[in-house]
Amino acid sequence: MWPGEEVARVFTIGELSRRTGLPVKTIRFYSDKGLLPPTDRTRAGYRLYDAQALAKLELVRTLRELGIGLAEISALLEHTTSIPELAAAHVKVLDEQIRVLRLRRSVLRAVLKRKSEPDEVKLMNKLASMSDEERKRLVDEFWDEVTEGLDVDTEFYDRMRQAKPELPDDPTPEQLEAWIEFAELVQDADFRRLIRAMGEQQAALRGRHGGTTDALSKAQSEHWREWSERAQAALDSDVSPDSAQGRALADEIVAASLEEGQSDTPKLRRSLADRIAQGSDRRAERYWQLLAIINGWPPIPTRVPAALWIVDALRASAR
Repeated sequence: MWPGEEVARVFTIGELSRRTGLPVKTIRFYSDKGLLPPTDRTRAGYRLYDAQALAKLELVRTLRELGIGLAEISALLEHTTSIPELAAAHVKVLDEQIRVLRLRRSVLRAVLKRKSEPDEVKLMNKLASMSDEERKRLVDEFWDEVTEGLDVDTEFYDRMRQAKPELPDDPTPEQLEAWIEFAELVQDADFRRLIRAMGEQQAALRGRHGGTTDALSKAQSEHWREWSERAQAALDSDVSPDSAQGRALADEIVAASLEEGQSDTPKLRRSLADRIAQGSDRRAERYWQLLAIINGWPPIPTRVPAALWIVDALRASAR
């Protein structure tokens, strides 16, 4: 519209169609719905529209291209809402649609990776769609089951419970895939039995030590990172666990783990090796690695190979 050119002019539907590129059928539909009432009619009854109607039609087209519904456009044109209010509402809707699409993409990626069967696809979709509260409740139920009735170190297990999966509002595909794997893991019966067995072992040891933490557990808490880093360095250098280096580390672990009055024997070394082996399951480590991905923590490197090297070193030293 040029200044002064269209002020007094009126247009037929055909002319509006040529100016806007919208089909005549669409313009007539908008007019019938009350979004674009005619300014006037010809003697033959044909609809006529003025320059203001042309500008309104352009607005309607733009809003429709943005996915806004006719009822909302009508409210806007009737001045019961404003464009900023309408935009804010649709940003919220679009954000939710994007979130759902990302969830679906994550599920489909996982399906492709696993070559999943129909029942598994249904479960994965359900897991991906869980709310924050449902995710936290799933973790609480897991720890409730694996510790029920056991006299375990409550301070230690409380720290375990407090680490909850916290998906951000705009998670990456990797975070969503990690959540699906994590949710499946904590619901896996074999994994629950594994963590329950670890708790039973701790409870039995606490029972023998009057409800306190035993020496190996204390030593692992204080020195495990250093020990595993040394074992990993040995692994990286192709050093055998039954080498002098392996024997030295095994001796250090045994010395730190001896109870008062306890003697260093081959049986004790094998017992320590068995305990470390039981606590060095890749699935238990994967639990924390997945939490790190979900929550955006620094990556957690695998320490299981180093732990198994220590186990072999202890067993070799017992011969």
